[in-house]
This record gives sequence, C-alpha cells and structure tokens, in this order.
Amino acid sequence: MALSIATWNVNSIRARAERVAAWLAASGPDVLCLQELKVEDKAFPRELFTAAGYEVALHGQKTYNGVAIASRTPLTDVAIGLDDGVDDPQARFIAATVAGVRVISVYVPNGGMGPEHFAYKLAWLGRLRGWLDRAADPAVPLALCGDFNVAPEDRDVHDPAAWAGQVLCTPEERAALARVTAWGLTDVYRQFHPEGGKYSWWDYRGLSFFKDQGLRIDQVWATASLTARATACEIDRVARKGQNASDHAPVIATFST
Repeated sequence: MALSIATWNVNSIRARAERVAAWLAASGPDVLCLQELKVEDKAFPRELFTAAGYEVALHGQKTYNGVAIASRTPLTDVAIGLDDGVDDPQARFIAATVAGVRVISVYVPNGGMGPEHFAYKLAWLGRLRGWLDRAADPAVPLALCGDFNVAPEDRDVHDPAAWAGQVLCTPEERAALARVTAWGLTDVYRQFHPEGGKYSWWDYRGLSFFKDQGLRIDQVWATASLTARATACEIDRVARKGQNASDHAPVIATFST
C-alpha cells in the first residue's frame, strides 16, 4: 500500500479546470494540495473533484491566492489560516489530517513587487514557523507542501549567476525558508534527486519552458517519520506542456503505509 501526496500551483483553478480534471484521471494521487486558486469558496468547481472521487477543504480568495487540499479519503481537523492574531486577509494556508498524516498546503508570498511585499514574505515565513511551533509536532507524520516561491539552493536554479540577488533566490529568503524547515522537515524530492537542473516552475515569457530555464520552487517537505516512508518523489514536467498550462508542474511524493 502507498500514499501519494501531490502539490500543484494551478494558477487559477477555473482557467485550468479541464487540465486538472484530466491530470487527476491520469495520475490520481491520494491527496492533492493546490495553490493559487484565484477564486472564492462559493465559485470553486467542487463538482470537478467530487466526480473524480475527492473531497475538498479550501480557503479561497477572489482574484488572488487561495489554497486547497483534495483527498480520496476523509479530511479531518481542518485548519484555515495561520491563526496567530495577525490581521491578514490573504488566503495562503490550509491544513488537514489525511490517513494519519498532517498535510499542509501553502502558497508563500512572491515578494517581488516592492520592499513592503518582500518584507511581508519574510514575515509570513516567520509566521509559518510560528504555526509549526505552536500547532504541530515534528515527531508525527507531517507533509508541508506548496509553492514556496523560494529556490532553496543554487542547484535549484537554471542560471544561478543571473538569478543571484533576485527575488526567489536571495539569501534572506533562503534563510527564512531554512528557519521553517529547521523545525524538523526534510526536502523529499532532494532525497531522490541530489542532482541539480530539475525545476517545477518556468516563466511564461521568453520560451523559458522550452529552454528549460526554470526554478524548483514547488516542494514537499516531511517530518522524519514520514520521510522514512518515502519511496519516490517526482516532478511531472509533462503537465506543464501544451496550451493553457499552468506555469508550474505538479510534484508528487509517494510514501509507504
């Protein structure tokens, strides 16, 4: 038996509905964490997932952001938002328990639209670490999945020299992500692919995908007890191909049960 957990920034669930439905039919992960829904809860195409055999917990937002967890088995203990007393209307965090695993879907801020946005990103990552300290236990199976908008290392960047000091690759962002993962998390993909040159996001501009000029910013991080059960982790680059594709590819981690 196995448990497959995928994460995918779909860059608008309504714009990508047909592609998501086709991908679920072809790949069928047990759990799918979604980011950048760009839709309010009431307008989310829940029937798409119901028809495919999934129930969904979501935290949507009109036009921007939005996260969800879809599962073939019941979702319990759903938590929406970081719940830390900060007045923050942006929908970027949802957690639920699935088959004994605490699963979290996050959409980390991009941070690239000015100093205040960059500061918000760093603060948000700090708040994420605070949530883990307050509401989670590194001794139990937990998967932190999503679009982190940070390439953890230079080997996750197609041209480190060109990206040096740019948002998504700055030392400050990498340090902020490292503080989150120091809570007790392992990069599952890296356990199976120590080599560089593997990416999950390619800019729509400049034929970046066809030139394979990407970044690995979509990740699955797991606690030690869950990492010990990992049997595979792959980036589905094929899902990025063709018309009307998201600029991100799904990442799928598989664990023994």
